[in-house]
Amino acid sequence: MILSLLLLILGFVLVSYGADKLVEGASSLAKRLRVSDLLIGLTIVSFGTSAPELSVNIVSSIKGSSEISLGNVVGSNIFNLLCVVGVSALLKPVTVRHSTLHKEIPLSLIAALSLIALGSKSIGTITRGDGVVLLLFFVIFLSYVLEMAKKDREMFDELAVTKESNIPIWLSLIYIVGGLLGLSLGGRWIVNGAVEIARAFKVSEKFIGLTIVAVGTSIPELATSLVASIKGNDEIALGNAVGSNIFNIFFILGVSALIRPIEYHSALNVDLWFLVAVTSIILVFSKDLKIQRLEGLAMMIGYVGYTLFLFIRK
Repeated sequence: MILSLLLLILGFVLVSYGADKLVEGASSLAKRLRVSDLLIGLTIVSFGTSAPELSVNIVSSIKGSSEISLGNVVGSNIFNLLCVVGVSALLKPVTVRHSTLHKEIPLSLIAALSLIALGSKSIGTITRGDGVVLLLFFVIFLSYVLEMAKKDREMFDELAVTKESNIPIWLSLIYIVGGLLGLSLGGRWIVNGAVEIARAFKVSEKFIGLTIVAVGTSIPELATSLVASIKGNDEIALGNAVGSNIFNIFFILGVSALIRPIEYHSALNVDLWFLVAVTSIILVFSKDLKIQRLEGLAMMIGYVGYTLFLFIRK
């Protein structure tokens, strides 16, 4: 039990450190190759903050732990909206872009609804074909983001990671390789530790995935949004959370399903419908293009209530 807990903690540390180095190395290399800062922000940074979820889900799919795969994504998405955006709003009211209100949040809502639709089929499995469908949605989303980025110079300034890179190419490559290794090894440790803890306490892997694993793999999103809010780039706080949620469902679950079909239990519908409700509430809160401190507090209280519900339901 102690060893499993230690593996879980070390896994989170390694995954977070690996994601950080992967982002730093890839960003530096992209700048050396004269790739625009905008594309770095839209691709490498967004991938980096969701890399822990991707790592954990790939390992879970290989091991056949489908409940952790689904629980991790759904739990992370709920945490991103209620905690990441909620804490950011408590620090400073979060500014909402028109494009986020009218396109990205609704697309996040569509992502959650599409997962319910795929999981509610009679066979109760998210198949490889479903994985292809999710990935096609991700390609459409990526095309939309890139097209929007070309027309929006303000977004270019907001998402630029650094103006210059002082890291040599050889060190950037070490960061990239080391970061990927850290994510792979850390993901394996997280899954192994979480499964053993679930068995020891006789609770479902779904519960562990929705709580411990989901929160742990969302640390990069939380850190990014908090730093952005503190530095005055509060629009990034919401964009990071919403974008990560879209990435998690369309790309991460799409890849997971391609590796191995994911078994879907109807009990997860409660959590998915809660995600739909939370996304809808964020949409309502964003109508005036601001998420106020009181609304952020309400979101944090909502997450505490959801966690208590999970403990009662386990």
